[in-house]
Amino acid sequence: MDISLMIEGQNGLTWPRWQRIVAEAEDLGFAGVFRSDHFTNIGPPDIESLEMIVSLTYLASHTQRIHFGPLVAPLSFRNPMLLARQAAALDDLSNGRMILGLGAGWQEREHEIFGFELGDVPTRMRRFTEGLEVITRLLSSAEPVSYEGQFYHLRGATLLPRPRRTRGPRILIGGNGPQRTLPLAARCANIWNGTFLRPEQFRERMTTLDTLLVKAGRQPGEVRRTMMYGEFQGHDALIDLLPEYAEAGMEEIMVQWLDLDNIDGLRSFTRRIMQ
Repeated sequence: MDISLMIEGQNGLTWPRWQRIVAEAEDLGFAGVFRSDHFTNIGPPDIESLEMIVSLTYLASHTQRIHFGPLVAPLSFRNPMLLARQAAALDDLSNGRMILGLGAGWQEREHEIFGFELGDVPTRMRRFTEGLEVITRLLSSAEPVSYEGQFYHLRGATLLPRPRRTRGPRILIGGNGPQRTLPLAARCANIWNGTFLRPEQFRERMTTLDTLLVKAGRQPGEVRRTMMYGEFQGHDALIDLLPEYAEAGMEEIMVQWLDLDNIDGLRSFTRRIMQ
């Protein structure tokens, strides 16, 4: 199983902290580095937060090995046309290491503060579904794309230069929901990412995803199975749970690391989890 880091970018991330974390992750042997895409936390006080795309551009050009991406970029405030263009450029810059993690959006406070309309859950999912369609069409088609939806409109749009990777960067869809999120992952994703699930819950979602993939005309092996593991679940507990997660079908785990200055702790954790 691949082990990656997950950094909460809205939790005090500055350039010095990001530069240290990126360098350590590459040197310590993590498979990847992912970060949240938020303006601020769900409650005050507001603290420093590096913009997601800008920070990933630094990572792409200052590493050689690790893969990376947002976990996840909310289409409630990210324009899908611009995001597709940015993701394709980052994938090219990094020689194919970009993973485009996408979500519907959920955090009410940041939308209110910065003037974005979040909407109710059905609205978010309709917007997310449209945004996924726009992104996949723009990344995969060399011909001009037209699209008329409720939220997004394309009238002969083409991404140039074309992504070097066929169909552009891999798309990750994050979320646990069996009614909305998993069907979208079965239709559109290269990677599915669950959140804070126990091994038995993860196994249940895998069974559901396999069924949905077959219904969508795809093979179960076409979608990589990953999960974000919360620091509140316990880093020490994770070491004992890794065999259970692997048996449940997990291929990569993104471990949340909240103390952005605790580099010694990160090194110690790495030695224990990767031994």
